Parts: sequence; structure tokens; C-alpha cells
Amino acid sequence: MSDAGQTELDISGVDFSDINLLDSTVFAERVPHEWFAFLRKNAPVWWQEEENGPGFWAVTTLAEATQVNRDYEHFSSARKATYLWEMSEDDLAQQQLVMLNMDPPLHTRYRRLVNKGFTPRMVNQLHERIHVATDSIIDQVIEKGSADFVTDIAAELPLVVIAELLGVPNEDRHRMFDWSNRMIGSDDPEYQTAGEAAQMASMELYAYASELFSKKRLDPHDDLMSVLTQVDIEGEQLSSFELELFFLLLTVAGNETTRNLISGAMAAFFENPDQWELLRNDRSLLPDAVEEMLRYVTPVMNFRRQSTSEFELGGLKIEADSKVVFFHISANRDEKVFANPQKFDITRNPNPHMAFGGGGPHFCLGANLARMEIRVMFEHLLDRMPDMELTGDVQRLQSAFISGVKHIPISFPAGPTVNAE
Repeated sequence: MSDAGQTELDISGVDFSDINLLDSTVFAERVPHEWFAFLRKNAPVWWQEEENGPGFWAVTTLAEATQVNRDYEHFSSARKATYLWEMSEDDLAQQQLVMLNMDPPLHTRYRRLVNKGFTPRMVNQLHERIHVATDSIIDQVIEKGSADFVTDIAAELPLVVIAELLGVPNEDRHRMFDWSNRMIGSDDPEYQTAGEAAQMASMELYAYASELFSKKRLDPHDDLMSVLTQVDIEGEQLSSFELELFFLLLTVAGNETTRNLISGAMAAFFENPDQWELLRNDRSLLPDAVEEMLRYVTPVMNFRRQSTSEFELGGLKIEADSKVVFFHISANRDEKVFANPQKFDITRNPNPHMAFGGGGPHFCLGANLARMEIRVMFEHLLDRMPDMELTGDVQRLQSAFISGVKHIPISFPAGPTVNAE
């Protein structure tokens, strides 16, 4: 069960000793927003002990979280990568080749390269394809009258789009779904059968990417991956391994986040049916609604940085080489910024959320593409499946990193296909 219906939080019973921001089992049940509200009020920068790690400073307010995200000179993405968990030296060395885990100026050069795939022209080229794909996805379930909203609807569109962007044959897109589930859902028993499953998934993805790139070098097309095989950085071409890492990053970033946003937003609408009716009756609210979905769901809950020198943050001294984790999921409910932040309000404006990172060098490359996918998906759902009903429990992903939903059973009046594809 999610907390989507709550508009006020009771933090009177919360104590520092209750809080464990690494306990993925808690996040499988709900996002513990009462913990974050307690921390924002009592300790916006708080030390979280860590059983199998060094411990970290948890940053929970919008101002400080944005500061940590933007200030790469004091808070490095490269030193220990951007994930909550600790890695071996070998794994860290590999992750430091991923753009997400770089600092400027190297990050700037890589980002300039990848930007070629996310220009307004490239994104707009996908617009019609996204409309057609969305109708095709709905066609697959519309005559049945029931579906799993996550696996049958929400998961499909990001897969089609990222496959199109990366030049992956459409018939292979479900392999990308499987790989990303096994890599991101490493704590969730539904996706993991052994401790090595995430590593095996990444190896399978690397092997697939290597084969795909070999073909694209010989026969390039207009997709982003073809572009990357042809372009160099400062006179040097990207190595095969660097290309495979780009493929991995974009597979997960372009798939997991948008899928979980669409799913989480639908769960929020089910618990706030007045907001669904409001949007159904006034489509002009859709742009603001998309921003509220992003704020309210916040699929990526946190990112890590490593302090490069002694620094003061939130009135506390952060020692050099400290682990610092900022929580988007908390910053986006900051009472100092958002009126009634626990309320799902599609008319909220302004809405300065940091679901895409809050600006700076690490602002999400695919933000405009994600917004387009979300908007188009809900346009078509409102047109063709406006009377959806929840028929069972919303099942959340067991993860302290991704705010995800695995299953949402729904029913709806059966309707006709439109034969989009």
C-alpha cells in the first residue's frame, strides 16, 4: 500500500533510533515519508550508521540536496560513484567509466557527445512514434478488460522508446526489461534468485551491446548508438567497453525511471480519484500534472557523492572523504518549498522539484523525452481507458534506491483497438 492519500504526517512517534534509510524492506511497503519529515525538521543533514559500510551524511532538504548535487568541486560523483552501496575496487573502476559517475571536465566532454541524441530535433522526431507506440500498447489489452498496469502498459512505452533511441530491434526490447529489472531490483526477491544475478544481467547486456555496436560500425543508421560509434572525444574514439557502458546507462536510465514514474503516478491517481477526474475534465492541466507526478513519485530516491575536502553543510562540518547522500524523495516534499507537500495536487504551480536533479552538470539528459512519454501516455489513457479501477494490491519494489512499483492489477470497460501498428 502506498501513502498517496496522506496529506499530513504524524512524526510525533518518530525517533532517530527508528530510522534506517538503507532498509529496503521498509521501502517495499511504503516510502517512509514520516522519517524524512522528521529529519527535515530536526536534522536536515544527519549521520546514518551503516552496518556494512562507512556510514553517510543523509541530506534531506531541497536547498542542501540541490547544493550537493551541483557543487561537484566539493562533492564528487567520480570518487566512489553515485550509488548507496559500496563497491570493490574493480567494480568502481568500471563504474567510473560511466558518465553518471564522472566529474567535470571529463563529464562535460562525455555529456556534450551524448547530447547529440537528446537535441530537441532528435526528441521531436520520436513524438509521432511515441503516440503510435502508446496506442499499440493499449491495443494489446483494451479488448481484455483487465491488465497489470505495470508490466502490460507502463513498462512497454519506455522500452519501445529506448529501443528506438538506441537502435535496438523491437523484438529484443523485453530482454532490456529483464536486464534492467535484475540490475536495479537486486534486493527484490521477485527479480533475484542469486547474489550474482545483477552481475550476470550486466554481463549479458554488455555482450549484447558489443554485438550491436559491431553491426552499427559496419552499417550505421540515425540512432544514438550509431552516432556514438562514429564520434570521438578529443581525437580518441570511445572504446568498445565505454560504448557498452553508455548502453547500460541509457538502458536503465531510460527504462526504469519512466516506467516507475508512470506506474507510481497511476497508483497516486487511484488513491486520489478526485485528481483523475480533475484531469479527465480539463486536459489543459496535463503539463502541471506531469510535473506533480514527477515531484510526488520521484523514481530515483537518492544519489551519493564523496566530499573532496572539509566542508560545512547545513551548519555541520563534513570531513574530507565522507560519504554524502542526498535524497530527492525527501527534497521534493520539503515543507519550506512546497505547500502541503504530502498532497498529490495536479494544479500545483510553481513546482520546483528536483526529480531530474535540480540543475547543474548532472541534470537529467532525457528530461524532455521523459516528459513527452509521460504526457502522451496519460493523454491516451484518458482517451481510451478513463474508467480504470484497481482490483488488487499495489506491489512496490524492494529497493532503497528506486521508488518502484512492480504490479498494479486493473480492470476497465473493454474497448476497440485502433490498429496503430
